[in-house]
This record gives sequence, C-alpha cells and structure tokens, in this order.
Amino acid sequence: MTWNIDKAHSKIGFSVRHMMIAKVHGEFTNFDVQLNLDPVELGNSKIIANIDVQSIDTAQSQRDDHLRSADFFDVEAFPTINFQSTDFEKSGDDNVRLEGLLTIRGITKPITLKGEQLGPVKNPMSGVRSVGYSLTGELSREDFGLTWNKAMESGGVMVGKKVTINIDVEVAESE
Repeated sequence: MTWNIDKAHSKIGFSVRHMMIAKVHGEFTNFDVQLNLDPVELGNSKIIANIDVQSIDTAQSQRDDHLRSADFFDVEAFPTINFQSTDFEKSGDDNVRLEGLLTIRGITKPITLKGEQLGPVKNPMSGVRSVGYSLTGELSREDFGLTWNKAMESGGVMVGKKVTINIDVEVAESE
C-alpha cells in the first residue's frame, strides 16, 4: 500500500564532529520519499528517497555553501542523495532495522538504520492511519568521496570522519 510522507512532521538530519570538540548538526529540508509500506509485515515494504543536496541547512550559510561545493557534496555534479531499501524488519514491540543502498557523489554503499516504529494510529483530524519512524545510523563520509579536511595544530582534524544520520518521519496511508 502506498503511504505519503508528512513533511511538516518529518526531518532528515545529520551530525558530525567539528574540530574534534563539538558537533555540527544539519538537515536536508527538501526531499521526496516513495513509500510502499506494510507496517505489519515490514519485509514487504519498499522505500525510495531522493534528497536535494542544495537544501542542506546547518544554520550557517557560509558553511552550507562550502558543503555544496566540490570540496564536499559537489552539488553541481551530484545534485541528489539517493536511498533505496533492501530490507526492512521489525523486532520486538517497536524496534526496526532498515537496510538499503545509499548513493552520495555517485558512490553507492550499504547502510543500516535502526530505531523504532510508533503506531499505526488513526489521525483524529483526517481519520487516516499514520505511522512514525525514528531511525539512526552512521557512515564514514570518506567512503562517499567526502574527504576534504584540515589538520589542526593541536592534533586532530577540522571535520570528523563519522557522520550520524538521524531520521524522524511521519507517514500517512493514502486516502
């Protein structure tokens, strides 16, 4: 069954170490998700996501412009990040694991996201069934060609290699 993502209640975010002492958080504000979802038998589900890299937002425009440049995402050559699910399963009451293929800068690698499924519930405003997913995963940005960095005098580097992915989505059954 086809489900629609509720973008007003969904977020695709990330965090990465900055100068080895803090984390920078950001998100992609423009994305499209195609969901053929079976919330009871998740293995029957298929998810395809396309993220507009131009929509990156870290709340600092100069950093966002640098991230869009060839030093990082190279939005001119690679305007989208793509995800296609390969497996989706539920374990226990609310725990889920989503596996898929992630493509960044033309490089495709497997990724695993773990988290929870909440619902389904009936939306009291629309009467439509809705389900929420809160998922987290990690990747090495260098595996996707995002290798720009600067060494620091005190040791370490300007940008950490590990990126944490945080996804919170609310989806609604098609009417």
